[in-house]
Amino acid sequence: MSAEAERKTETIPEWKREEVDAVVEMIESYDSLGVVDITGIPSRQLQDMRRGLHGTAELRVSRNTLLERALDEADDGLEQLNDYVSGQVGLIGTNSNPFGLFKELEASKTPAPISAGEVAPNDIVIPEGDTGVDPGPFVGELQSVGANARIDGGSIKVVEDSPVLDAGEEVSVDLENVLNELGIEPKEVGLDLRAVFADGVLFEPEELELDVDQYEADIKAAASAGWNLSVNAEYPTAQNASTLLQTASGDAKSLAIHAAVEDPDVMPDLVSKADAQVRAIAAQIDDEEALPEELQGVDAQPAATEDAQADDQTEDTEDTSDEDAEAEEAAEDDDDDDEDAGDALGAMF
Repeated sequence: MSAEAERKTETIPEWKREEVDAVVEMIESYDSLGVVDITGIPSRQLQDMRRGLHGTAELRVSRNTLLERALDEADDGLEQLNDYVSGQVGLIGTNSNPFGLFKELEASKTPAPISAGEVAPNDIVIPEGDTGVDPGPFVGELQSVGANARIDGGSIKVVEDSPVLDAGEEVSVDLENVLNELGIEPKEVGLDLRAVFADGVLFEPEELELDVDQYEADIKAAASAGWNLSVNAEYPTAQNASTLLQTASGDAKSLAIHAAVEDPDVMPDLVSKADAQVRAIAAQIDDEEALPEELQGVDAQPAATEDAQADDQTEDTEDTSDEDAEAEEAAEDDDDDDEDAGDALGAMF
């Protein structure tokens, strides 16, 4: 404790010193400490909130001057929170990270009615639909606050979503009555986090409000992009090694087929490729009599060959397709004389 802090503590009554010590002990018990706004929260509801936080966070309410003294006496950096100690506030401590604390406090808020004289925290809209109120003076009250309402079918209906107050404007008595009659609760009651200090860093609410789904999507996109980059750059890691090996194996097999390397592992593909090429050439000959007997009535692409090609890797299939296309072009060039092609095929067999 600094000498200045000691002097401050010595000049206050004993009960205040004990309160400051208790607050300091509470502050130093948690990894994250925040200042929350408790303005307008009834005492009973505040006690319910404190019980709801039990096990995850602790709420401490005291005089602002004592809270400020405690923040000054605690670890370095926490005095920054004094800038947020004004009005009706409390300190909240947790071992959760600031983002988790903010999310928990926001999730614990509950809808509540708004009173005349209060400032609207957001735009207030009376939704389209049947109010369930019998025809009477209430239709005029709705219209007076700006709602598009009329009597229809024995009840009062709002014919379209009707904005009746902008955020930041003061609620009138008439609007309070209308909202209460409709059961509309346009504000949320809960602990508003003003700031939180953790690991030497001060966070404000706008820095803690994250779109979790979007954040998760961004992480997945970054991981996918990193994976693709490592594979395309052929940068081996424990995660992509199997993919790189499979790609290399596929490339080697494709090269062997293209170069007609007579390797035992490649021979079935070479035979299938040659068979497909012969059939493609035969398919270009209109006169079956010009074909050797073995090729008469044979489909250009039998099912067995299609199945074998479907089992090949994508790279092999693409290369084989290229070769087939080249064979078909060659066949078209030689199609001027069917009998000559037939004689040539006869010589092959």
